[in-house]
Amino acid sequence: MSALMADAAAKQPVVTLLRAHLACARMEFRAALTYRTAYLSSFAMMLLQIWLLTVVWKALYDGREEVDGLGLTTMTAYATLTTLQYHLVSPWRSSPIDQRVREGKVAVDLLRPVGFPGQMLAGQLGWASAAVPVLLVALPFALLIGAGQAPASTAAGFAYPVALIGALLVNQLLGLLLGMVSFWTLEVSGALMAYRFVAQFFSGALVPLWFMPGPIRAAAEWLPFQATAYTPAAVYLGQVEGVGIAAALGVQLAWIAALGTLASFVWSRARRRVLSQGG
Repeated sequence: MSALMADAAAKQPVVTLLRAHLACARMEFRAALTYRTAYLSSFAMMLLQIWLLTVVWKALYDGREEVDGLGLTTMTAYATLTTLQYHLVSPWRSSPIDQRVREGKVAVDLLRPVGFPGQMLAGQLGWASAAVPVLLVALPFALLIGAGQAPASTAAGFAYPVALIGALLVNQLLGLLLGMVSFWTLEVSGALMAYRFVAQFFSGALVPLWFMPGPIRAAAEWLPFQATAYTPAAVYLGQVEGVGIAAALGVQLAWIAALGTLASFVWSRARRRVLSQGG
């Protein structure tokens, strides 16, 4: 991600640059909490989704203790984790970049002492962090209905937060890349709909990778989406252990580096297309 902010970092002290990005994140965090109806509605829908997934998986297991070696408790815990993670690692709204491009506000953004990709990425992270209070309430609910469980091991407990941060960064970089497509198309709503379906499916948020047919699972493992949902959940539940945990975290780190580099390249091309359309 440092590559995204190289031009701004060269002109400012690191501490000043960090404060500027934190200010961008703080503004979006407050904006997310401003829309209380949408905020509370998403909270209610998330609790309903957790309960429904628990009911569905119990019905699918139909009294059996295990399916393909996986117990019902593990499956309901996986469904709960991926649901909670989705509300944290995924932006609660589409990237604001396309709207700012259409309205010409991007010209104002470029005058700020913080690089444009850095502003947008910090804002996305600030908006996503508004999910934390909701998750703190949802966790006891999940445990109450039997949809949660403790980490599989001490190592899993320590590795899970790291994997969750990795998932957050991978997903936000993907969102940043999608948003920057608007410099060529002005509108990304169609691409966003397709992206959400592909990302949710191949991330393992809808169906765990271990239930996917061989070719589809192989494709999912080669795409970055599995790093946003499956990886942290699999680490937490002990589906990857020992050296496998380090390998999973390494894959996340590799995707962060690759996507950050790609975002820097796309921005170097996108900035040439900036033109003021008003605002």
